[in-house]
Amino acid sequence: MSKSKEKDTVTVHVKYKDIEQTFTGNANDVWISVNRFFCKMIPVFDLARKITLTVDLHKLVEDFRDVIAIAPEGPQLLIPRQKLTGSETLLLNLLATYIGYKIGKLEREWLTREELQAKLGKSMKITSTRLGELTREGIVLKTEEGNYKITTKGTKQLQQEMLPKIRMKTRNL
Repeated sequence: MSKSKEKDTVTVHVKYKDIEQTFTGNANDVWISVNRFFCKMIPVFDLARKITLTVDLHKLVEDFRDVIAIAPEGPQLLIPRQKLTGSETLLLNLLATYIGYKIGKLEREWLTREELQAKLGKSMKITSTRLGELTREGIVLKTEEGNYKITTKGTKQLQQEMLPKIRMKTRNL
């Protein structure tokens, strides 16, 4: 390429979240290409963000700080199990495990069926029945290895719908 052509060439590298694009050419063409990129991509990302189910970990910890805890032994409930339904007990333990994993206090974000049965304090049949119901509702996910973890939908539902009910039941504690 001649020196005059090199001087007229502009290269712009744009990175927005996970998308990267490099534009090379004369200044006018690159400017048009960059503008097109932003016109097409930003609205798409904004739309996707509006329908993407996410969890605010900081808010989650704040909302549940007097309900669950992460101990060296694993997730702990700070309210009596007798005040909770079986499903609430399972979900709160799975939520504590999820939070513990996300903040680096636990090695994994799932619990085994046996661990959940011990946390619930009921028979394996009752535990399996509750886990089956929660899995069918999309609140809990059974992993390929047969373990269980709370889903994003389950986390949101627990936070928005179940937590107020749990607080009402345990208000006098």
